[in-house]
Amino acid sequence: MSILAGRVALVTGGSKGIGAAIVRALADAGASVVSTSRSGGRDADRVRQVKADVRNADDAARAVEEAVTSFGGLDILVNNAGVGAFATVADMSIDEWRQVIDTNLSGVFYCCHAAIPHLRRRGGGWIINISSLASRNPFAGGAAYCASKAALNQFSEALMQEVRHDDIRVSYVMPGSVATDFGRGSTAKSGWALTAEDVAQVVMDLLAMPARSLPSRVELRPSKPPKK
Repeated sequence: MSILAGRVALVTGGSKGIGAAIVRALADAGASVVSTSRSGGRDADRVRQVKADVRNADDAARAVEEAVTSFGGLDILVNNAGVGAFATVADMSIDEWRQVIDTNLSGVFYCCHAAIPHLRRRGGGWIINISSLASRNPFAGGAAYCASKAALNQFSEALMQEVRHDDIRVSYVMPGSVATDFGRGSTAKSGWALTAEDVAQVVMDLLAMPARSLPSRVELRPSKPPKK
């Protein structure tokens, strides 16, 4: 029997990279999944693709409602949608700043705000936020991205304390370098960096934890990055 049979998940930013790997892992484990992206996509077995931009609170709420109406409820929310704009503070445009903060932080709030009542109705569930080790290791040219992920960590910690007695477990995953097309120098990472499937495995491991335990933060690093 599939370990997530009967469970319903919403994954934001699920069309490529880490998000797509998480969607596949959830569906392979038997969950029904709604996956969002700004471009939409074709439905697949147990996966419904929804066009939504999490920077828009109405879009985020609509994605949650899509999961509930399509599959009967919501048990798992994975906030994966994220963007990066890498420039110095002096050179970054106001629109680039807003895009990063509105997607990586406000979008998570919008989705959680809409999802929590449904998770409570199901008697609990999981909220897993995909952060980054950049949240703890800032770098020049990454002020917006690093700030958004650091704020996401604190948001996750506070939310965890708010909903833990509703049997809603909140965790955030902080990957290091991942070999996807996201971010700076991504094409040079193949061979040593994490894969999207590595991050998806952490999400699945969290979902498999017994109810008495709450791994609230997971740091995931390549085991052998290039020597400096």
